[in-house]
Amino acid sequence: MSERTESVLLEQVESVAVLTLNRPAVLNAFDAPMADLFLSRVKAVAERDGIRAILLRGAGKGFCAGGDVSQFLAGADIAATITAIMDPLHEALRILDGLPQPTVACLHGAVAGGGFSLALGCDLAVAAENARFSMAYARIGATPDLAGSFHLPRLVGLRRAKEIAMLGETFDAAEALRLGLVNRVVANEQVEIEALALAQRLSEGPTQAYGRIRRLLTGAVDHDLATHLEEEGRSFGESTRSADFREGVTAFLEKRPPRFAGR
Repeated sequence: MSERTESVLLEQVESVAVLTLNRPAVLNAFDAPMADLFLSRVKAVAERDGIRAILLRGAGKGFCAGGDVSQFLAGADIAATITAIMDPLHEALRILDGLPQPTVACLHGAVAGGGFSLALGCDLAVAAENARFSMAYARIGATPDLAGSFHLPRLVGLRRAKEIAMLGETFDAAEALRLGLVNRVVANEQVEIEALALAQRLSEGPTQAYGRIRRLLTGAVDHDLATHLEEEGRSFGESTRSADFREGVTAFLEKRPPRFAGR
């Protein structure tokens, strides 16, 4: 993990943008300056050429403990204090959702509150054996943010989502895997290696098609069958006009691996 002083780091490993939450002394909990910097880093990713996948990770002993609760009562206007943290993060998530690049979460240690919600919003997630998960909002009399209440029922179903959100219990990586909240659980010392390898694998794929796949799968729960068939037809038609589609079909016919360019 990097020891640089910025609260959110942006690095590029080949065609993977690596965003590192970097306030390890407070388990990478967000205060307002960190939230602003996270938004700035996400905007930089959106504007940078050559990015084909995004990896989100945390420095130190945990991924992210959510919002910095010590700041919540620091000002005279509690709502304004929390809004200053929440609004930039919500804008950043809207930007990420609009990008075609797939996102991978690298999870270890504390994955709680807003950190839990951030992880849910990534397309794929790799967890270390020591990862501990909790949607901790109810513990402080709050409700989810960072799209946690949007993604959680889509991943685990409504009944289980209510249990996780209302009870706020902590569970381990094995349970997260059983629930479908993460894709893989690996040894603690392997989590960054495995997560980066997965992001790099995705970075070699058909980037624009990945974005369309995400939109189809996320939107499926809100569509009736007829509407969704129309969406599938429209999306497939868009794909057929891409360079990656032509390359994929050509590679299939030539019996060789495709060389996607992300276009």
